Amino acid sequence: MKTLLLNKTIQFVKEKLDGAEAGHDWFHIERVYKTALTINAQEEGDELTVIMAALLHDIADSKFHNGDEELGPVIAGNFLKSLGLAPDFILHVQNIIRNLSYKASLDQVTFQSKELDIVQDADRLDAIGAIGIARAFTYGGYKNRLMYDPAQPPVKHIDKESYKKSEAPTINHFYEKLLLLKDLMKTSTGKQMAAQRHQFMELYLEQFYGEWSGEK
Repeated sequence: MKTLLLNKTIQFVKEKLDGAEAGHDWFHIERVYKTALTINAQEEGDELTVIMAALLHDIADSKFHNGDEELGPVIAGNFLKSLGLAPDFILHVQNIIRNLSYKASLDQVTFQSKELDIVQDADRLDAIGAIGIARAFTYGGYKNRLMYDPAQPPVKHIDKESYKKSEAPTINHFYEKLLLLKDLMKTSTGKQMAAQRHQFMELYLEQFYGEWSGEK
């Protein structure tokens, strides 16, 4: 039964994300799914909830849908209902999707579960390290943003709206989000995995500034 649900969900997600921006495409989903399973093997959440939430978490990312933050949970809910899954299970997955993103953490979060922590850590791990760097510059290019501008220093986003409105250079995104994620990991497994990826980003930035200044 689980294999059938998994195969149907993978097919559905691949179809919905066909042609998506490269940092938020099927391959992003696949990485988060695999990482979530790795974390769950140690953290022991409900596996089916973790699987479905990981696979459906970016089915309609609000930044690609005019800021609509309910579209993703609605699409996911309708799909899970078509599979005949229980209403409580569906609501749990929807609530994970609603509360997963970094910008959601800048607002008041009233929902919590072990499965949310697991999938959230997996998603955040894909935002840091070597792949996180690649995704940041891919999205920056997609939005035609500068790589770096020394005259535009990073800012601290105190709420979700200021974060959503940011059009800063990609390097600023490291300080405004990516370098903060290590200390926001919820699971012990996620924290361990984040440490090396965080260090890699620090080394990358050191190299970046050295090359920018012509010193390396």
